[in-house]
Amino acid sequence: MIEQDTISTPAGLRIIPLGGLGEIGLNMALFEYGDDIIVVDCGLMFPEPHMLGIDFVIPDIAYLRERADRVRGIFLTHGHEDHIGALPFVLQEISPPLYGTALTLGFVREKLKEFDLDGYVDLEVVKPRETVAAGTFEVEFIRVSHSIVDGCALAIRTPEGVVIHTGDFKIDHTPVDGELTDLATFARYGTEGVLALMADSTNVEREGFTLSERVVGEAFDEIFPRCPGRIIVAAFSSNIQRVQQAVDAAARCGRKVLLNGRSMVANVAIARQLGYLRIPDGILTDLKELPRLPKEEVCMITTGSQGEPMSSLARIAMDDHKQIKLEQGDTVILSSRFIPGNEKTISDLINHLYRRGAEVYHEKVSEVHVSGHASQEELKLILNLVKPRFFIPVHGEYRHLVKHARLAQMVGVPAERCLLAVNGDVISFRDERGGIADRVETGRVFIDGKGIGDVGEVVLKDRKHLSEDGMVVVIIAINQYTGEVIYGPDVVSRGFVFEDESQEYLDETKKIVLDTLAGMTIEARTDWGEVKQEVRRVLRRFFNKTIERRPVILPLILDM
Repeated sequence: MIEQDTISTPAGLRIIPLGGLGEIGLNMALFEYGDDIIVVDCGLMFPEPHMLGIDFVIPDIAYLRERADRVRGIFLTHGHEDHIGALPFVLQEISPPLYGTALTLGFVREKLKEFDLDGYVDLEVVKPRETVAAGTFEVEFIRVSHSIVDGCALAIRTPEGVVIHTGDFKIDHTPVDGELTDLATFARYGTEGVLALMADSTNVEREGFTLSERVVGEAFDEIFPRCPGRIIVAAFSSNIQRVQQAVDAAARCGRKVLLNGRSMVANVAIARQLGYLRIPDGILTDLKELPRLPKEEVCMITTGSQGEPMSSLARIAMDDHKQIKLEQGDTVILSSRFIPGNEKTISDLINHLYRRGAEVYHEKVSEVHVSGHASQEELKLILNLVKPRFFIPVHGEYRHLVKHARLAQMVGVPAERCLLAVNGDVISFRDERGGIADRVETGRVFIDGKGIGDVGEVVLKDRKHLSEDGMVVVIIAINQYTGEVIYGPDVVSRGFVFEDESQEYLDETKKIVLDTLAGMTIEARTDWGEVKQEVRRVLRRFFNKTIERRPVILPLILDM
């Protein structure tokens, strides 16, 4: 019998997730055997509400950085940001070849150009059912359906056995592009024998089956003919099938199509060039033609479905767009899911759109969006086809991983072979035994502007403190020899009290500082560190006692 145990030596196969377990996004896992390492996906996540000022979050690759010469390749399951978005940052430290399907690498190439990394690494296009050798590993790409075309699962053949990583997937029997999830290949591996299955857990809480992408096209066909004015469809620029269905619905209604948003324009161009998007001649037109087109002949496809403050759709909703003004009779379709944490922003966006006179359709009121992730019955089907000896749930918050492990047990995987790992755990397999053996350094790296990793938890804590409690700056000039106060104190506040209406309170603050300085010895007054510490102490107590606030207090001492 195969048992789970703790393996203390580095021999055998080691699987180390660096991101994507216990969280949504940041997907990255490495496979290590002997001197060879391969990496599956290299994604980012967008900042959580408490990450003030942060643009992106990427995995900490300290473990990989120390073994850069052993990395034989990065294998990409598909082209979503949570699977490829960290590449421009990671490739500045390691530069192995990248393997992926044509559209995935098309998106990657465009992303690398933005960072002047085009041509820096080899991009190797792989077709589904093709196999790539990388050191001791052999990786076969398996076609899967998802909310982006050209997605693949990976069958990774190792000396210890085959590990299948599903990537993000669902089982769509009527996909828009006609490319079905390759269940036959999953079943072939199940017959051959699979050591471990790593499967997408995102939708494990949803019963039944995920709806087909064609449902969205049917909703478009129902909505479009009823719209008297312009139609604006907001979707993720990577969802090429969604764009295709919007274009098809517009063509059937005799509408011209305008593309809006830099990523939308770029991704549509890539998809058309590679043959993944079919747009009839004469349908696409430029935004500058908008004023000359009758309203009933316009369909705009744009980004901004999450209500991002600087997006075109947000500016349209706020009546702040130079070229596009919404009018009574216009229709806006938000054809994407409400990402957790964005609900309030999207709700505000919808309210503003209604204020402009538009009718709004979204996933809460119409089937204008379907998920790209497998629900419970699809997850069960994959488990039954693959028949893994071990099961490792991935891609989800911790509750998703727990529930996916329970689902695996329902279809016959023993509880001791369901390995519930988190980021940094070392999952080891050797001689038909497997378990969580060790931990490696892992974590999150914050990207703020051009800074990579220079913002940590302490800085975020300070930003949160400033945003909630404000700041008080106390400016004092002191003679460095006599300790005499030559100027001040001046008290300047931001986000603490409104100075024009609180002058009396600030004057009292100044008096407290002067009284404090007067009570200090000359030696103490000429020690700037001592002065700053004492000013902070008395003002912290004063503010807390009088108005129960705790601003950041910054004494600024000028030596004269």
